[in-house]
This record gives sequence, structure tokens and C-alpha cells, in this order.
Amino acid sequence: MPFGNTHNNFKLKFSNEEEFPDLSVHNNHMAKVLTPEIYSKLRDKQTPSGYTLDDVIQTGVDNPGHPFIMTVGCVAGDEESYEVFKDLLDPVISDRHSGYKPTDKHKTDLNPDNLKGGDDLDPNYVLSSRVRTGRSIKGYSLPPHCSRGERRAVEKLSVEALSKLDGDLKGKYYALKGMTDQEQQQLIDDHFLFDKPVSPLLLCAGMGRDWPDARGIWHNDNKTFLVWVNEEDHLRVISMQKGGNMKEVFKRFCTGLQKIEAIFKDKGHPFSWSEHLGYILTCPSNLGTGLRGGVHVKLPNLSKHPKFGEVLTRLRLQKRGTGGVDTAAVGGVFDISNADRLGSSEVEQVQMVVDGVKLLIEMEKALEKNASIEDLIPAQK
Repeated sequence: MPFGNTHNNFKLKFSNEEEFPDLSVHNNHMAKVLTPEIYSKLRDKQTPSGYTLDDVIQTGVDNPGHPFIMTVGCVAGDEESYEVFKDLLDPVISDRHSGYKPTDKHKTDLNPDNLKGGDDLDPNYVLSSRVRTGRSIKGYSLPPHCSRGERRAVEKLSVEALSKLDGDLKGKYYALKGMTDQEQQQLIDDHFLFDKPVSPLLLCAGMGRDWPDARGIWHNDNKTFLVWVNEEDHLRVISMQKGGNMKEVFKRFCTGLQKIEAIFKDKGHPFSWSEHLGYILTCPSNLGTGLRGGVHVKLPNLSKHPKFGEVLTRLRLQKRGTGGVDTAAVGGVFDISNADRLGSSEVEQVQMVVDGVKLLIEMEKALEKNASIEDLIPAQK
């Protein structure tokens, strides 16, 4: 096992009790699920690429989490991780995805014509719209575990595939390693550039190894369709634009994604997918669609209302600052997105965002007039 973060053959000389991690102050899904019995059953197992249980859990052991924020606490190193370590990962998945069972089947729907509305979000409130997902390329280990050669092969395949896109999807690839200062600044100004991971969650999972080797960013000439290569997943695919036309954003997302998938398939490297888990990605939180459909929306009044959090929960939406996860809102502008990933389709998740944001804007307008929003508060979806 040459590539594991924590592999050490000598650890099997020690008893289960001597090797079991101290999870006494932890608040993550892995720590909630992992027992000495599960650890004992899985500690000597490995996937064909050599990923071990200790590799799976290391990020959750090193990062106890926040008392009020439940992190996942584990990552997959390859597609087979979800099968080999299912005694741990199935309960984590169930915990994280609202009771999703090992027998459940995931739905995929990338037909943008099935989305109702979405082209009428009020641009006075919605500043920008985006839809993103991740994809893993079958046959290669995932970013926490891949070798340099694997990572470079993923980049080569990706660049070849993306160079075949034409029309309004035609674009250019920028390798992080060979980027000029001018290109780097332009991508920062466009809010495109992903930087070296600084989050301990990513670093402890092994995603910062060999940085920036074989990482890069591709975008179309219009700067509305973007692909990150070898960040947290093999591919992160993003469709985005200013304003509130989520229908247009979602249509471009579906079209581009399906074209990319067809090219990879022709090269003998389809995306990793299963009937049960949908699209297979590095973090169990992103299984299923891997989709986050979000808008930057101005809600200065509603965000101060005591029931704002409850309304979002009932609409199956989540909020974050416009700078990403763990950032605060500025000027009452929030990034509002779907909370679900697994068990419902891409269309259903984007529909939740479209319908929910329309209601949030209606509430904001009512509060501007000092009216009550009690009659607008929805039932739990």
C-alpha cells in the first residue's frame, strides 16, 4: 500500500483497543457511527488500490468538529471504498442523508425541460445563479488517495475531453502550475480560481499532496461554464451567470455535463455511478447528484427575522455567506442552495431552490412593507 496516508503494516501487531482512535470530544458523523466492533471488523481490510479504514477516518479523527456543526468526518479514496467499508459508510450516509437506506435507489434527471419556471427570479434581489456538481472518472483513485501518475492521467484525459467542446461551450484550460501572474489575477477577479487547500478537513484527508501538480481550471470563452480538475473531486463542473435566470444556468449545466460525459465514455472512462449511490464522489455528503444549485440573494430583512432558519429548514434549503462555506453574509446577501443530494434528482433539487427562493423574496418584500410573514411560512417539505 504505497500511497495511503496512514498505512503502517505494524499497526496490526497492536490490539484493537490500542489502535482505536480517541473520539471523546468529536462531533462528526463518523465519530457518531464508529464503534470498536466496526473498527475491529474493518481495520485489516483494504480496497484494490490499497485504501484502508484508517485512511477513510483520518480527517474526522484529526478534526473533532464544531459543537454545533456536524461535519462528515470521513472520505472515500476510491469507488470501492463505499463497498469495502460499507459497515461504517452506510450508517454515515443514512445519518447525513435523512435516513437513506442501503436498499434505496437514487434518481437521476438531467433533462432541463423538466424544470418548471426558474427564468423569472426577481433580478432586484437575485444577484447571480449557479449550479455545480462533481464527477469521478472510473478506474482512478480519488484525490485523497491517488498517485501522482493517476492525478496526471486524470488531468490529461480531462484536457483532451474539454478541448472537444464547441459552440458556446468552447474554452481554454489553465494549469495551476504553469499559470502566469496575469492569468492568475484574471481568474481571481472572475472568482474562478481555487487556491491551495487550507482547510484542515481537506489537508488531513490528503487532498493537498503534490500541490499544484496536475490541478487546473477550464472555462468557456463566455466565462459561464467552468470545470475544476483534481481539486476535491476529479472534476467539479459549474454553470453560472449574473442575475436570476436559473433555468438558463441549469440548461447549460445539463448540456455541458452530458457532452463531457459522452466524450469520457468514448475514451473508455465513464463517470463512476451506481443505482444506489448515484454519482460516486470523494465526500459522502456529495453522493447522489453532487449538485448544489445556489443563488446570491438579498434578504436583509428576512435574515433578521427569528424564523429565518426555520423557514429555510422547511424549504429544504441551506444558507452560507457569499464567500463560501463558513463565511458570513455581507450586506444581507446570502448564498441560498439545496440541502439535499441523495435520493432526489437534479431537477427536483433545482426546483426546490427555484420555488424556495421565490417564496423567500416574497417574504422579504412583505417585510419591507412592515407586513407579517406568518401566513407565508410554508409547511415542512
